[in-house]
Amino acid sequence: MPNQTDYVSLINEIIAKQAVILGPDIALLKAKNVQGLKLSDGKVVEIVGDAEKAIESLVDEYVNLSGLIVKNALSSIFAKYPEINKSK
Repeated sequence: MPNQTDYVSLINEIIAKQAVILGPDIALLKAKNVQGLKLSDGKVVEIVGDAEKAIESLVDEYVNLSGLIVKNALSSIFAKYPEINKSK
């Protein structure tokens, strides 16, 4: 079963990947829209509430901005965390 550290690491990798694609300002702006994510210095330091829902919301924020390109770009990151369910 994944722990909080796994979720935080996964989300930080997603944000970092999107910072490369979208730029750090937009990537962080979208991450700040996700309820339950506590950010400090551009990184998630805590997830309050349902971590899987936070991941789904974060991916949705990026997908709404740039579509399936995001899902394809993130597939390699999700592969590193097979015990965490990803949004379909």
